[in-house]
Amino acid sequence: MHPYSSREAYIILNMMQGVGPVSVRTLAAAVGSPEGILAAGYDELCAVRGVGAEIVKQIVRQRERLDVAQEERRAAAAGARLVTAVDAEYPKRLQHIYDPPLALYVQGTILPGDSQSVAIVGSRRTTHYGMETAERLAAQLSRSGVTVISGLARGIDTAAHKGTLKAGGRTVAVLGGGLDCMFPPENAELAAQIAGQGAVISEYPFGRQPDKTTFPVRNRIVSGISLGVIVVEADVTSGAMITARQAMEQGRTVFAVPGRIDSTGSRGPHQLIRDGARLVESVEDVLQEFEQLIPRPVKGREPVVVAPRLSADEAALVELMKDGDELEIDRLIQASGKAAAAVSVLLLGLEMKRVLKMLPGQRVALRRS
Repeated sequence: MHPYSSREAYIILNMMQGVGPVSVRTLAAAVGSPEGILAAGYDELCAVRGVGAEIVKQIVRQRERLDVAQEERRAAAAGARLVTAVDAEYPKRLQHIYDPPLALYVQGTILPGDSQSVAIVGSRRTTHYGMETAERLAAQLSRSGVTVISGLARGIDTAAHKGTLKAGGRTVAVLGGGLDCMFPPENAELAAQIAGQGAVISEYPFGRQPDKTTFPVRNRIVSGISLGVIVVEADVTSGAMITARQAMEQGRTVFAVPGRIDSTGSRGPHQLIRDGARLVESVEDVLQEFEQLIPRPVKGREPVVVAPRLSADEAALVELMKDGDELEIDRLIQASGKAAAAVSVLLLGLEMKRVLKMLPGQRVALRRS
């Protein structure tokens, strides 16, 4: 039998039908390693408590015919790569959920800064209010240096991804099927844009079509990667509510955007608020919660300050403000050579990133601390 590495073993075990992450973790703990599962005999695997004989049969039946090298070549041909728990790129927060995926198929990049991420989820059947709110929140979060996570579904997910892309931020889409089974199909172009400005990821092997069973499983990754989950418009039985419940079980913060009392899409968020979710009226409600989640600096050490990511236009505006303590907005507009509306948008983004503060009398100043 081929002597597999831990990384190769995770990829093969992830490709197996009828074998899940929890069973693999249990077996690996018993035999010493994931590659040990592929080398162990049937009786040895059956002796492991908590894993049924049917799962062992599936492993023994499939382990000889699955080709890890072929799967990696297929991923490379699709512009993707495979990332497992032993790889540095694997999201650290995801490793600590109950059933972390054995492998991720990744198009794009997963960066260390993506650990500061928030998920925005909601209904596929939305109102104009819901779409506008999701897009606005995503844009404001991304301007604050937060990576936005969602599921690339129709409706709220699509609005969240688009809002982030328009703001020049990073976003990660988690699919409910294989990378080659894009759903909905009309979001293929959006997925390509996301891969260029973040990542499109899936735990499902090539050829796995999305269905009603895959999406709830996918949702645990959406919440598992994130610090918190914002629900914008969702019925009480929707997938977004499943994501919110999983977030609570994973110890994540759940936020909910209130809506009209006569709208079906308001039922889910309102139920979450009754159950203790943070009510969101503006992006500040989310950012304030983040401040509580960031660990206090250890005594005797300097706190680590992470500089916000600025666009070229934002950086140019900041440069114009460096020489003075305060500046009239009209003078700033004149010095920038940009339209007043464009400068207003840039100032809003810089305020959200806590780079500057708005002052009375239409004046503005950089934050010095």
